[in-house]
Amino acid sequence: MAVMDEQRVRERGPAQWWRYGPPWWNHPEAAATATATGTGAHRHRLPWRSTLLLTILVLVGSNFAAHTQPHREHLDAYARLLLLATCALLLWRHRHPVTVAFGTAALALVYLGAGYPYGPLFAAVAVACFSAVVAGHRQAAWAALGMLWAGHLLVSLWLYRWLPPPGDTGTDPGQEVIIATWVLIIVSVAELVRLRREQWAQERADRAQAARRRADEERLRIARELHDVLAHSISVINVQAGMGLALLDSDPEQARSALTTIKAASKEALGEVRQVLDTLRAPGDAPRAPAPGLGRLPELVEQAASAGLTVDVTGEPPRLAPGADLAAFRIVQEALTNVVRHSGSRHARVRLEHGGGELRLRIDDDGPATGADAGGSGNGLAGMRERAAALGGTIEAGPRADGGFRVLAVLPLNDRDDREDR
Repeated sequence: MAVMDEQRVRERGPAQWWRYGPPWWNHPEAAATATATGTGAHRHRLPWRSTLLLTILVLVGSNFAAHTQPHREHLDAYARLLLLATCALLLWRHRHPVTVAFGTAALALVYLGAGYPYGPLFAAVAVACFSAVVAGHRQAAWAALGMLWAGHLLVSLWLYRWLPPPGDTGTDPGQEVIIATWVLIIVSVAELVRLRREQWAQERADRAQAARRRADEERLRIARELHDVLAHSISVINVQAGMGLALLDSDPEQARSALTTIKAASKEALGEVRQVLDTLRAPGDAPRAPAPGLGRLPELVEQAASAGLTVDVTGEPPRLAPGADLAAFRIVQEALTNVVRHSGSRHARVRLEHGGGELRLRIDDDGPATGADAGGSGNGLAGMRERAAALGGTIEAGPRADGGFRVLAVLPLNDRDDREDR
């Protein structure tokens, strides 16, 4: 245990003692109490260093003030005790700001009422009230300063006849105006600091919220990508595996072709999943392969054909920004995957139309549905809607009057990412 303590001293050094005071100032029970009350790590430590410096300033400055004010009472032991007590209260200004504000103001009033010289003692009161305002107790700080000013006004204009020093003639009312002005300056500066701290805290909270929102959006994007890639590839693999099992004995060549398709589909799926995961490992690096887009529609048609689905494509894809191109491709991919999985039709039609700043994607099949999830699972349709909404577009999906199913996507030709880049 002694070796561990010695090592801890070497690591932390004497600066920690100077900053936070001797170990007996910070008892473990007090730290545990502060933790339980949620006052934060900076509340565990007493402001030892700043209080010590201010105490030295008050004591030394009061001695100089006593030499320049010979008509006031001499600084005796009682005066120095009042000065020390006022400064010592500042050790608890973070934990009990209201009590310290009133306590320092009351001790300062006793000090002035006893006839001792004016001096830097007011700095201790200013620090205490400043801490109270910053902590959100502005009314208490105002009340403490008002009590001190009113008490000093009472002493200097009336009670001076019966209070030391003997022969005191009181003060000019104009001096009280100056004192009141200083009180207002102290409170005003404290209010400005408090407001600035609140602004900083709000800015930090806004940045943290924005970071969480970006993280949530990125997780949602990755979930959509993985769902679209895996759902499509696994659907093709499932169909080909069933075909291969059925033809394994009767038509080995056809079964071999099905296995070849399974191998190609699984390899492509692994490649796209690896590309998505690479963005997580090194988000700042450029992707190793270009993101899929409508230019890969022929490959998508071939994959659907290998799953037994004939797809007719009409229309030419326009030039799209990367975000819109990827979203359009994934929407068509998910729609065809749903036809393979949930429709009895082996024929689908994809129509692309663009004009008026919009791209219209229409995917139709002739049905009938083969299960309760006609048109696709909830995740698939939700993913398509999220992709379209992220670009400012819309998705309509539902059964047609003739028994088939239709997915209609309307996407702006210039997506948000494109506009932001420009």
